Amino acid sequence: MQNKGKLTKKNAVNKNKLYVKRMWATYGIFLGLVILFFTLLSFGVLGFMPSFEELENPNCNLASEVFSDDGQLLGYIGIQNRTNVDYKDLSPSLLNALKATEDVRFESHSGIDTRSLFRVLIKTVIGRQHSGGGSTITQQLAKNLFPREKVSKFSTPYFKLKEWVVAVKLERRYSKQEIISMYLNTVDYGSNSFGIKTAANTFFSKLPSQLEVQESAVLVGLLKAPTTYNPIRHKEKSMERRNVVLSQMNKYGYLSDEEYEKASQTDLITHYNPTTQDQGVATYFREKVRLFMHKWCKTHYKSNGEPYDVYRDGLRIYTTINYDMQKNAELAVRKHFTQLQSEFFKQCKGRKGAPFTGISQENIDKYLDQAMKSSDRYNNMIKEGASEREIKEAFNTPIDMDVFSWNGEIDTMMAPMDSIKYYKYFLNTGMVSIEPQTGHVKVYVGGIDYKHFKFDNATLGRRQIGSTFKPFVYASAMKDSEITPCFQIENSPVTFPEYDDWTPRNSSHAREGEMVNLKWALANSVNFVSAALMKDYTSPSSVIALVRNMGITNPIQPVPSICLGTPDLTVWEMAGAMATFVNQGVHKEPIFITKITDNKGMVLESFTSKSNTALDEKTAYLVVDLMKGVVDGGTGSRLRYKYGIKSTMAGKTGTTDNNSDGWFIGLNPKLATAVWVGGEYRSIHFSSMVWGQGAAMALPVYGYFMAECEKNQNLSFYKGGFVRPTDLEFDDNCNAKSDSDGETSPKDTINVGTFREYNENW
Repeated sequence: MQNKGKLTKKNAVNKNKLYVKRMWATYGIFLGLVILFFTLLSFGVLGFMPSFEELENPNCNLASEVFSDDGQLLGYIGIQNRTNVDYKDLSPSLLNALKATEDVRFESHSGIDTRSLFRVLIKTVIGRQHSGGGSTITQQLAKNLFPREKVSKFSTPYFKLKEWVVAVKLERRYSKQEIISMYLNTVDYGSNSFGIKTAANTFFSKLPSQLEVQESAVLVGLLKAPTTYNPIRHKEKSMERRNVVLSQMNKYGYLSDEEYEKASQTDLITHYNPTTQDQGVATYFREKVRLFMHKWCKTHYKSNGEPYDVYRDGLRIYTTINYDMQKNAELAVRKHFTQLQSEFFKQCKGRKGAPFTGISQENIDKYLDQAMKSSDRYNNMIKEGASEREIKEAFNTPIDMDVFSWNGEIDTMMAPMDSIKYYKYFLNTGMVSIEPQTGHVKVYVGGIDYKHFKFDNATLGRRQIGSTFKPFVYASAMKDSEITPCFQIENSPVTFPEYDDWTPRNSSHAREGEMVNLKWALANSVNFVSAALMKDYTSPSSVIALVRNMGITNPIQPVPSICLGTPDLTVWEMAGAMATFVNQGVHKEPIFITKITDNKGMVLESFTSKSNTALDEKTAYLVVDLMKGVVDGGTGSRLRYKYGIKSTMAGKTGTTDNNSDGWFIGLNPKLATAVWVGGEYRSIHFSSMVWGQGAAMALPVYGYFMAECEKNQNLSFYKGGFVRPTDLEFDDNCNAKSDSDGETSPKDTINVGTFREYNENW
């Protein structure tokens, strides 16, 4: 019995040892399987795992940045509006807000916070209580850099484990500072803002380094739900979430009780600056840059042999645009067009066929049909297989839409075809300003609103230029025949027998039949004198040769009528050509980009303007002198008495038949500007010269623009005069003895006060 008891006891001990061995074996197998699982996971055997190179250079779809000449951000070109910012450029309050809210032990863990994991396990899984997530900032970065594929309730644990592995790898590859800045650079903040730099600019018009405590809390609060806590759309909810973030900062010692109370009681003040292609500063210009870069990337390659991608590689594009001048120009357009459009609506009210004038209903229907077939809606329906009947029915069925107005978008119900008709009523514009000495484009306005009017009138729109072409005729005549602004010519009709006895008419009868000098003739845009110059002192071919050297490339017919401005040219061409007069006859090819760098700042290409001598210095100055008369007492005199422009200035107005196109050219010693205003079609125009002339349609844009520029202390280049050659034998007002005529007539002296009344009642 005793032996039996000993045996039983011995068996029990052996059995316990066996259990222990099995337990350790099971644990060992489990641990081995875990290690094997994570090893296979780490090496990508169980699915995608980023390589070392991908961890070193994660693909974040960096948008390219477009900068003004003084380094201000104009906008982005990319799939996502995302650009990177370094740790040193992050506000301390932003870093503290992020750590307090998302990962308070960020500095101490190695990518995985075990305390947070146990909290989630005990409270959420076992206690079935919501306790927040257990993901660290590093894990969230891993998820942002390498997004999950198709997710289901069964695959979620796998992706979570994979993110652990990536997080650990990231911690080994990068410092804590690099990780937290990378995280802030990859987050989606809503409102088309990806990354902290874009978000800070979008919601507060600031750099990340400039963010205050409450602003940092708003942006960190957005991470929970960008749409729900959007400070523009849901201000109250955003403030509530902001205060939660502030309380977390207070809880963990980043804010004192006093600082917390002050910040949480502060009103939420934003400076919304959306960065979509349709909004912001220089929208038409940014599209021009995008199109240029799209072509540029096809012929420029990275070190790996792949072409650059303007949408993903984070290129930095430095342009010639002056930020202040661009904003002034856009403000000038808005200020003038608010009144101009109102007047046009009044003229169209109740008129049959409006806004068209002088064309048949058949042609009107043709224009509207063309507009319908050019629309995205029409082309999308064609792709979807819709019939013409179905398309026309859809275009005549009212739907919800936002339409443009100068008082802001209007949310309305309107049939698409009615919206097409509605948009035909709007007058549009193009404006380009160029620095003559460099060829740098300083202002670029392609239209009144890029979102609703995509066509670029600055570069793509060819319109008849009217009397703004006359300075080229005068230049050619003075060059070919060595006459001067003081040269006297008879203000009488001129006939061209070889062109069916074509005889142009003047727009007024002022001083007809008298001898007038060229300066008075150009100031008053006298057609008889322009025709006489073309017939007796130069030729169409000579004028065309001159403007070709000045950068005008569009077709021009070699006929006498070009002396009155019949060619169809672009605003871009006119600004570049007119700048040649200011630059002593040297034409500088207009450029709008100075350099392109990669996302590290390495210069990939620099740009300078090509130049050629188009005109001798003396003749170039004489033309400028002629054009000064336009502003000081001619058709552009309202710039002085109405808009109060005091700086040195020359100019030329232009008006085409039926008031279809209004032009103004403004020259300053450091800036040449061309402005066009008109309807989409030439049959859309004012019925009288009161509003239809270039001095009323286009000149005010330049007037408002220059008035604002003169107020800006940073734009000091507006002081000073045009460069005058030293060998001229008369003064600018033809008061001294000239090369050809002796004393000039007293009637040639331009009186601003007298002309003001004439011009306003024209």
